[in-house]
Amino acid sequence: MTLRFNASLISPFRLMSRPLRSSGVVASSLAALLIAPPLLLAAPPREAASQLQTQPIAAQSQPLPDRSSAYYHYGLAHLYEEMAINAGRQDYATQAVEEYKLALDADPASALLQDGLADLYFKIGRNKDAVEAAEDQVKRDPNDVVAHSLLGKIYLRSLGDMQGAQATELLQRAITEYETIARLKPTDVETKLLLGQLYALDHDSAKAEAEFKAAQKIDADSEEVVLNMARLYSEEGDVQRASDTLAAVPVADRSARVEFALAVSLEQLKKPKQAAEAYRRSLELEPDNPDAQHGLATALLNDDQLDAALTVLNALVAADPNDAQSQIHISEIQRRQGHYDLALATLEKAKLQVQDSLELSYNEALIYDALGKYDKAISVLTGILDSSAHSDGKYSEQEKANRTIFLDRLGIIDRELNKTSEAVAAYKQIVALGGDYVARGYDGEIDAYRDAHQWKEATATAAEVAKILPKSHLAQLVYANQLADTGQVNEGIALAKAQLTGGADDRDVEEALAQMYIRLKRFSEASEQLDKASVLATKNDDRLYVCFLRGEFYDRQKLYAQAEEQFRKALAIDPQNATVLNYLGYMLADQGQKLPEALKMIQQAVDLDPQNGAYLDSLGWVYFKSGKYAEAEENLHKAIERISTDPSVHDHLGQLYEKTGRLKLAVAQWERSMAEYAHSLAADAEPEDVQKVQHRLESTRVKLAKLGAASYKAAK
Repeated sequence: MTLRFNASLISPFRLMSRPLRSSGVVASSLAALLIAPPLLLAAPPREAASQLQTQPIAAQSQPLPDRSSAYYHYGLAHLYEEMAINAGRQDYATQAVEEYKLALDADPASALLQDGLADLYFKIGRNKDAVEAAEDQVKRDPNDVVAHSLLGKIYLRSLGDMQGAQATELLQRAITEYETIARLKPTDVETKLLLGQLYALDHDSAKAEAEFKAAQKIDADSEEVVLNMARLYSEEGDVQRASDTLAAVPVADRSARVEFALAVSLEQLKKPKQAAEAYRRSLELEPDNPDAQHGLATALLNDDQLDAALTVLNALVAADPNDAQSQIHISEIQRRQGHYDLALATLEKAKLQVQDSLELSYNEALIYDALGKYDKAISVLTGILDSSAHSDGKYSEQEKANRTIFLDRLGIIDRELNKTSEAVAAYKQIVALGGDYVARGYDGEIDAYRDAHQWKEATATAAEVAKILPKSHLAQLVYANQLADTGQVNEGIALAKAQLTGGADDRDVEEALAQMYIRLKRFSEASEQLDKASVLATKNDDRLYVCFLRGEFYDRQKLYAQAEEQFRKALAIDPQNATVLNYLGYMLADQGQKLPEALKMIQQAVDLDPQNGAYLDSLGWVYFKSGKYAEAEENLHKAIERISTDPSVHDHLGQLYEKTGRLKLAVAQWERSMAEYAHSLAADAEPEDVQKVQHRLESTRVKLAKLGAASYKAAK
């Protein structure tokens, strides 16, 4: 078997200026070695020799070290080691070991020789022998840093090959060795960093952080310290602290690695704009880093900078036509821009480069969904779920997250097709994943029942999850909202108030109560709850939601100027929030105000979520208000495909048909609207809106009757 060695691990001690290639060269080099003066192993001083000669016989019972012989064999050991490295031959490695042993026979107490032999064993892969040799030396000299370092390296290298109890034992051994090394070399930054990493691997965050901070005191400018501290905080789940640690490094002092790590943390914090800026700075320092280029493209994509993202992705594909990941992202952009056929063609190219890509298949399902090819979308999603299923039902956290995404989209499509039982079945699979996914799955079930106006089933499911998760404030609030919506107002409000603890978590409860009061038109109490929630809203996301609720609060009272002010405050916090963009755009369009701006807002919301039926309805409505009836009809039809139980969409399409002279079609839509209103919740069926639809329906029926009578007379 050919041996391969890492030349960087070889001792700096050299006796040759170039590799040995023949026995003749070896012989001449050995001859030179014999006449060379000792370099590392000196003979005992004359004074010591004189003292030894005068000692009693008993004191001389232990043989004196033969350092000349030790040096001779030590030199040969290095020669054979060098030859083994250059030639890759096992026999030379074996001979090097034998020469080390002969050297140790001549000088058994030599730490240099003992460490050298242990190191050689390590280099040639004889780890067991290396450990034994290093441990023997540690017994002789507990403070031998070289021996401890070698043991630490061996345990570290072996960690990746072990699992379970063996891996745990090796980790503890490595920690013990590096703790000793840190004690013997208290100012060595590298040792402290490595020890901190080992503590982190052992889930001892406090000790890990202490080591990193100690290293920082020794070298305040070390980027390795900053990167390790940030990694530790990120692994603990405190991404904000990781980001702050990296951002604390002055921009002028940041390396490409620091900027890259900062960009990743900003992405995790859902700050794509800042992440893109950090990726760009990283690429300025290291232009050819493909990871940073891909990161930049993703950040731009998440920030809805589609054209800029497309430019980066096209450059990546031009540099590497086999870059399937970039092609998948290009397809996503094409889908979001409405170029569905082009998006499918791009995915076909990507399929040539990658097999069994979950991301590729999921994007394909989204395209079919956008095209209204629901059967194909369901088929693709079902295929993904079947191919990635485990017979034992056990999944890693990443697999659980992926399955939740696929099942949720499958449930949404089933809901769009009014296949409520199938949608509920998909969400039950999410519940079966356990943990945090239980609440998410039940939320989907409740939404499916609400979409179908099956209020009894929705309430029963909400009660079930509230019982299963008694300590979950969210589960209790969902049930409370369901009770209030279905006429059990006092019970719902009481259950919501029971979740108040007097702490910072009360913000969610105050917001839930405010929303309940808004739907109940108890505006005074709603205002009071919003004021309380506002005090507890310390983060941007929290402040945004309070502004959104205030906007809805004013809109429900027809105080449109105040509502617009609140929605714009929310957009100032997050200009890309699709929910706020849609609500404000629809409100303006419904009032016939600022139609160009309303269209821009709603179109942006649709771009962010192209399959959202409510957004498509808003887009159709703003086109109708702008007199663009063809565009209005196209989008209203798409909306009805996705939210066919929404009475407002049928009303909007009815008005379009009336405006374009198709009265029979208008009557059919208004009849459907009235039927859906009859099954709607009281909070969702404003009496004034219902009366308007009823009036349009009756008026148009009269017109049709008159037209029919006129046609009859004309025929006579």
